[in-house]
Amino acid sequence: MELTAGHVWIMVSAALVLLMTPGLAFFYGGMTRAKAALNMMMMSFISIGMVGVIWVLWGYSMTSGDGFLQMVGSPFANFGLEGIDSPDGLITVGFGATFAIITVALISGAIADRAKFGAWTVFVPVWVTLVYCPLAYMVWGGGLFSTEGAVGAALGEAIDFAGGTVVHINAGVAALILVFIVGNRRGFGKDPNHRPHNIPFVMLGAAILWFGWFGFNGGAASTAEQGGLIWVNTLAAPAAAMLGWLVTERIRDGHPTSLGAASGVVAGLVAITPACANVSPIGALGLGVVAGVASALAVGLKFRWGFDDSLDVVGVHLVSGIIGTVALGFIALPEEGAGGGLFYGGGMTQMWAQLAAAGIAIAYSAILTTIIALAIHKTMGFRVSQEQETVGVDLSLHAETAYEFGVGGHGGSFQPLHDMITGKTQADAAQASDAATGAQKTESATGKESVGA
Repeated sequence: MELTAGHVWIMVSAALVLLMTPGLAFFYGGMTRAKAALNMMMMSFISIGMVGVIWVLWGYSMTSGDGFLQMVGSPFANFGLEGIDSPDGLITVGFGATFAIITVALISGAIADRAKFGAWTVFVPVWVTLVYCPLAYMVWGGGLFSTEGAVGAALGEAIDFAGGTVVHINAGVAALILVFIVGNRRGFGKDPNHRPHNIPFVMLGAAILWFGWFGFNGGAASTAEQGGLIWVNTLAAPAAAMLGWLVTERIRDGHPTSLGAASGVVAGLVAITPACANVSPIGALGLGVVAGVASALAVGLKFRWGFDDSLDVVGVHLVSGIIGTVALGFIALPEEGAGGGLFYGGGMTQMWAQLAAAGIAIAYSAILTTIIALAIHKTMGFRVSQEQETVGVDLSLHAETAYEFGVGGHGGSFQPLHDMITGKTQADAAQASDAATGAQKTESATGKESVGA
């Protein structure tokens, strides 16, 4: 089969979406403390590795084909991608994998600085298998929310072009559940060192995310007209959201911030994701402003309500994801066979469909994530020890540091990594070992323990 321009566009889009996860690593890595930056980035990178393997083996199979109770496809129908040998099929597999990867990576920001890396590597494959794949099938694979599905037939088909429910609401709910189970960081709301350590990294990550999002939203465009609308909307909504966030900061705090600009961009991208092909550019601008203001206000609630959503996954992805999904009930453009949103004379039909999709996605993700996270937390434990958190998860879990300036300890002398982890020098350790050996020799020679040793 000849490689067409459509095939090339989907492959390029898939590459753009895959780049978003390293971009997320920079975005999240810069928002953490310096002693947790590598661990935060590793949580994104390990998601690429694990989900990439799972998607080939059984993940994709669970999102397509004949489903069980309209909720999930069989993991064995195309296990190892057996039987999928057409160019269209394999290209679709690759494109879908990148969405699964970044969805689970998004969750990690809520538990920055305090989660066991081993526990995360267990959570990722289980959550993708039991939560992401079924929800992707319900929305995109012909399941509950499709025209043939039970919910879709009763209330109308919900619109989720690129992942408002499957990606952002899903990840945001899972993040909130993990925050409650893992608990707050030591000094949450009091320790000023919890502030982002590298704002340029944050802005670089936001730039990469925005760049990749044109593939995220536009990869499934079926016509040039639709592709153009998606491109403009993916520009307009984040731009408006950034301005909305900055104005909110200026009024509330007295100054706009670089972190606010980057976060506003992401909030707008999240909000336009489900609606990118179904709202006008003016609608995208309005949606962006609402999302930017709402998320800017929402991220402050964690301090008032006392839950440590470290990197604002709940405030940005859950809040803006719900806004983008529900807003379609108001501003969805009329299409052939569909009346559009309330503002276009379509009545409440689309609104009920959007509310049902958001509500079921929230409930499903919350219940399954609670079961998975509690099982891990009660067995191997999801949280590092107090000592590991104080030292920093980079050193305690990975024996690495993000920044090495060549000196440490006292007097400007170089402090080896071993010393930073154990809190004592290798020379001290060797001296203690020699002393113990000498004591053993003295005891052997005299028949009793030497007082001097």
